[in-house]
Amino acid sequence: MTASAIYGVYGASGCGRGVAPLLEDQLQHQNDIEIVFIDDGCVERVVNSFRVLAYEDFIRSDIAVKRVTIAIADGLIRKRLAARCVSDGLEFFTTIANHHVSMANINVGEGAIFCPFTTVTSNIHIGSHFHCNIGSYVEHDCVIGDYVTFAPGVKCNGNVHIGDGAYIGTGAIIKQGKPEKPLVIGSGATVGMGAVVTMDVAPGSVVVGNPAKPLLR
Repeated sequence: MTASAIYGVYGASGCGRGVAPLLEDQLQHQNDIEIVFIDDGCVERVVNSFRVLAYEDFIRSDIAVKRVTIAIADGLIRKRLAARCVSDGLEFFTTIANHHVSMANINVGEGAIFCPFTTVTSNIHIGSHFHCNIGSYVEHDCVIGDYVTFAPGVKCNGNVHIGDGAYIGTGAIIKQGKPEKPLVIGSGATVGMGAVVTMDVAPGSVVVGNPAKPLLR
């Protein structure tokens, strides 16, 4: 029987291979859907039991309902691919692992991915296409922009504002801000692995270390 809906995980590499099983678990009670990878560069036809389709083949599929999540860690690439999907009229979906905890008064944009053992507490606004990797959390009163990536184990404490396209590395700790003066990580900034952020981070900059300081190049 032909599926009534097809869900595409855009990217068949490491990130996508971790997301597809989460989606399979999330949709386990829907028997008339198919989950595939979308990847123009993958030479394999099947990855971890999921078919791999080129983007144009996914678009040309005769299944009426097509939904996509973009499982690529680079926020700039996610943004470009999201624009491509929008231009072709595709719908986005949010992937949520069983062990994700979401509490109160939370607004999340389309296309987010919440991996296992992640937590989002209360009074939080998150933009589109957010990646929240394994073991990361977002505490109260945070504002997170579009295309932001949390690598595994990120600790984002309360009253933090993160701009569009920022990348927060594995195990980074972001100090709590104040209601009247949130700690701000600017758009396009990169916080290095294991960094401890105690002060604002300028847009487009790279910070590393404890306490985090601009990387000298």
